[in-house]
Amino acid sequence: MNHRADFQAVLDEIDAKIRSMLGHGGKVASYIPALARVPAERFGIALRTCDGIEACAGDAAEPFSIQSVSKLFTLTLAMQHLGERLWERIGREPSGNPFNSLVQLESEQGKPRNPFINAGAIAVADRLVSLGDAKADILALMSSLAGEAIAFDPEVAASEAETGYRNYALANFMKSFGKLDNDVEPVLDMYFHQCSIRMSCMQLARAAGFLCRDGAHPIDGQQAVTTERQTRRINALMLTCGTYDAAGDVAFSIGLPCKSGVGGGIVAVVPDRLTLAVWSPALDVTGNSLLGMKALELFVGKTGLSIF
Repeated sequence: MNHRADFQAVLDEIDAKIRSMLGHGGKVASYIPALARVPAERFGIALRTCDGIEACAGDAAEPFSIQSVSKLFTLTLAMQHLGERLWERIGREPSGNPFNSLVQLESEQGKPRNPFINAGAIAVADRLVSLGDAKADILALMSSLAGEAIAFDPEVAASEAETGYRNYALANFMKSFGKLDNDVEPVLDMYFHQCSIRMSCMQLARAAGFLCRDGAHPIDGQQAVTTERQTRRINALMLTCGTYDAAGDVAFSIGLPCKSGVGGGIVAVVPDRLTLAVWSPALDVTGNSLLGMKALELFVGKTGLSIF
């Protein structure tokens, strides 16, 4: 299946199926006030193939707060600059605990289990702050990958900073173990801003395109975003750690590397074929989009595309 019309028909079928389920389960993230106001009855889906064919359905053009999906791109930026040195303070194992857990961090002396839980992403943000203007750097990367200007949502960033007590605790914990180079405030300022990035499904499907192209830039195809080896590793981490503590179930039921966020967005990768982005704000008990996951399951069922 390579033709746009074929993919469009699949996405239209999925959109029609999911729309009948909107409002019948899941809860919008409420611990960040700016997210709590997002209507639950939204669903968007978009894809971009390796050779630039695009298709979308539903609310695929509506921007939303990408939240933890941003961790995928800050990790990419850090790997570009630091290579293997990045892993000196960050593990690569699934956590098996909630994404904002403090317990594991204490027992493992301030070394986060992986870069996709909050502690790990804060550790990545610390390294990016050391490298320069981290907030400008991540927006430059996102805008380049999406092919259009990408921005922070200042209201969401402020809302995160006002209510992010557990993230402050995580950062202070790591600082107490000597695992952060910078002061807690600028590191968390970067972290809260990266989570506040607003993008649509179509923009996210484009931006993640390098992950199905062995690291080649999704727009111009020339500039390497990451090496082929780094890209494989990012996809591996998405499969094992990208959906909080539901990663095993997601691998079992969907079979694609995914990265989710509590804004209701999920990016999925079919290596050498396409990238896919879905959005529906109502979350399941693990913090993943309830209908976003259902849509990915339908997509795999209809197309037969999986890494397994």
